Amino acid sequence: MRRTAIASAVATCLIGAVAFASAALAQDDALSSWNDGAAKQAIVDFVSAVTEEGGADYVAPADRIATFDNDGTLWVEQPMYVQLAFAFDEVKRMAPDHPEWKDTEPFKSLLAGDMKAVAASGKKGLAQIIGVSHAGMSNAEFTETATNWIKTAKNPKTGRLNTDDIYEPMLELIDYLKANEFDVFIVSGGGIEFMRPWTEATYGIPPQNVVGSSVKMTYKVTDDGPVLMRDAEIAFVDDGPGKPVGIQSHIGKRPIASFGNSDGDYQMLEWATTGPGRTLGMIVHHDDAIREFAYDRDSQFGHLDKAMDDAAKQGWVLISMKDDWAKIFPDE
Repeated sequence: MRRTAIASAVATCLIGAVAFASAALAQDDALSSWNDGAAKQAIVDFVSAVTEEGGADYVAPADRIATFDNDGTLWVEQPMYVQLAFAFDEVKRMAPDHPEWKDTEPFKSLLAGDMKAVAASGKKGLAQIIGVSHAGMSNAEFTETATNWIKTAKNPKTGRLNTDDIYEPMLELIDYLKANEFDVFIVSGGGIEFMRPWTEATYGIPPQNVVGSSVKMTYKVTDDGPVLMRDAEIAFVDDGPGKPVGIQSHIGKRPIASFGNSDGDYQMLEWATTGPGRTLGMIVHHDDAIREFAYDRDSQFGHLDKAMDDAAKQGWVLISMKDDWAKIFPDE
């Protein structure tokens, strides 16, 4: 009897050890593109803490909300934001129907390929470009246009489709969070209707989980039925302090985990990590000029300055693309 009891106890210990090792291996495999280090450990520790039933930091699945910025956090944002490239291409496509653009700025410079002059036109010039390329049509027409464009649009620097210029470690992180019953959202300064057609196929994030900037829309009944017409007026800018507002308006719950890469994500991370209980805030730092791009404080796109300086004080983890990511793109 005593031998049987001892054998049973040993077997129990062995089974427990195997189960623990299997769980640890599963965690490592789930984040296989992450090098072992502080960033990866912070993710695993956080998820373990908030999913341990009965634990001090346990969070019910319904409240496990995670938000991700898009540009520079989930996919490449250099040499310019993808949606800006879309707007430029749309102006060029529409140009034959607008001969007046040949003598009107900023369209004249854009059509001539003078990007410095386009940049010099400032926010007003870019707003004009966005206005003509994103409005004056039904939302269904815009969705079709954006969907068709994204299928073939390539990054001029990498030569890959924009939808292939996505970060494998972040895809793994999204899947890891979802496997642990997190509801994952994109919260981006990009246009909400520009992103919704392709985020599910690209990231596994459905359109209803996308929060972004938007133009005003008007409900109109036509001979073909009701449509939503896109107006040339901004309704909401989901960037900087607008991100917490967008989160509340669309999600209705405060995130417990948030991921960004620029000062435009500062308030989103601040909102998430100053809430009650265990939280996680992480910032992707583009410091790998060989495998991707190296930029931060001086960049026009993905400007990272204040958020990097305040990361330690705020308790945010800086993710080094160079040191923390074993691979960057899925096809590596």
